[in-house]
Amino acid sequence: MPVASVVIPAHNEAATIGRNLAALRQGLGGDDLEVLVVCNGCTDETAAAARQADARARVIEIPEPSKVEAVRVGNAACDVFPRVHLDADIELSGASILALLEPLNAGRALASAPDRQVPRDGCSRWVSWYYDVWEQLPPVQSGLFGRGVVAVTAQAQERLSRLPDLLSDDLGMSDSFTAQEREVVSAAVAIVHPPRTLTDLVRRRIRIVTGNVQASRAGVRRPSSRTTWGTLAGLAVARPGLAIRLPIFLAVHVAAALGARKALRAGDFTTWQRDESSRRPTP
Repeated sequence: MPVASVVIPAHNEAATIGRNLAALRQGLGGDDLEVLVVCNGCTDETAAAARQADARARVIEIPEPSKVEAVRVGNAACDVFPRVHLDADIELSGASILALLEPLNAGRALASAPDRQVPRDGCSRWVSWYYDVWEQLPPVQSGLFGRGVVAVTAQAQERLSRLPDLLSDDLGMSDSFTAQEREVVSAAVAIVHPPRTLTDLVRRRIRIVTGNVQASRAGVRRPSSRTTWGTLAGLAVARPGLAIRLPIFLAVHVAAALGARKALRAGDFTTWQRDESSRRPTP
């Protein structure tokens, strides 16, 4: 029996799905994972790339370009628990998956996520400065969101299945659990490739701001996952070296909030603003 199932929604991820699937098999036997790649509304060669990268993975193709629907289809197609929800542009080793399963199998947590590694290679100075601040925010350090990976028990999956459709699905998953029910596992590491340009960073943040507002309106978001002015002031005092970077962080936040206005006025919580720079090979 596989030790876990992995559901990977993938929309036009031909450039990333190979590295994603290759990493999953590192540190595990060939049949230790049930891997499902759900290609949704792809207009590139994502499905072919997935089949070529891992002949043991199941590849399902659906016509609708919807991550929510892809996750729903993936969940319905497998019954192995614990279950790992993994974004297609994330790199997570099989050894890290085993570490994520430990608190779930031991009954210490209902949901777990790995530490994140955000490589700055090829990023502009402003993007690097933004992430220097972002990674130090207490909600970012303690929450399961922004990692591209969440592992859950069968009980936790039942809870997630009752969530409304959310643009910021990882925030919804994280805030479905109390601090005592979730765990960030330091022995597991996910490589999260950031945008490389300021324009792409703002585009990604517009989506996140929009999704955060949607989650708040739906009553899903917890107060503990919010970053306040007091949080930033406390960070500046505790980490004086970040003070010079805070104006860049705030400028990106303001630009994203302004950029999200149109979607929020229209109630558009389905348009997926994504950056392509993080999906290109490192120069």
